[in-house]
Amino acid sequence: MDGFFANIDWTEIGSASIDTLLMLGGSLLFSVILGLPLGVLLFLTGRGQLLAQRGVNMVLSFLVNVLRSLPFIILLIVMIPLTLLIAGTSLGVAGAIPPLVAGAAPFFARLVETALRGVDRGVIEASQAMGATTRQIVLGVLLPEARPGILAGITVTGVALVGYTAMAGVVGAGGLGDLAMRFGYQRFQTDVMIVTVVLLLVLVQVLQSIGDWLVARASRR
Repeated sequence: MDGFFANIDWTEIGSASIDTLLMLGGSLLFSVILGLPLGVLLFLTGRGQLLAQRGVNMVLSFLVNVLRSLPFIILLIVMIPLTLLIAGTSLGVAGAIPPLVAGAAPFFARLVETALRGVDRGVIEASQAMGATTRQIVLGVLLPEARPGILAGITVTGVALVGYTAMAGVVGAGGLGDLAMRFGYQRFQTDVMIVTVVLLLVLVQVLQSIGDWLVARASRR
């Protein structure tokens, strides 16, 4: 076993793991902050909804679909000038977060929209009949009723971001993906590749388990 792990620098593995967690945590936070209101707006401006605006909905849907359809590796490269403007660098954890958010926030927004569409229309109409404002309906009815679906969406987005962070390593973002590319692939160090893949798999399993627990807890309320 010692011979098999001869190429492993555990200090470097630990540092890369921390970088991956920082990228994941920062990008997931901003993806939720931006994607949640975007998803709510997509739902509200949809046909037959509280703020139905076909033109606004079409523009938002187009922007979301464009960002979702771009392969993430292409988005990383295309966004380099904007990333430099926002973060001051296109490398490292700071340089990875803007494209990660740009790739994940529209994805999460669609999941939020889908979760809101699952809310019983009768509950919304009852709130309207009692004179509730749109803001009160969103905060007091839609979001609480859609909480399990939104939490599931956060979980799915987090799992997707693990894969995105691995791809971000290709353009110098650091993290486990960077180690897998530089040492596991380019230098044919199979042990490094296996360790990084196992760590990414463990991270995905942990995220999924936490997400499933939160969804189950929210569903029982």
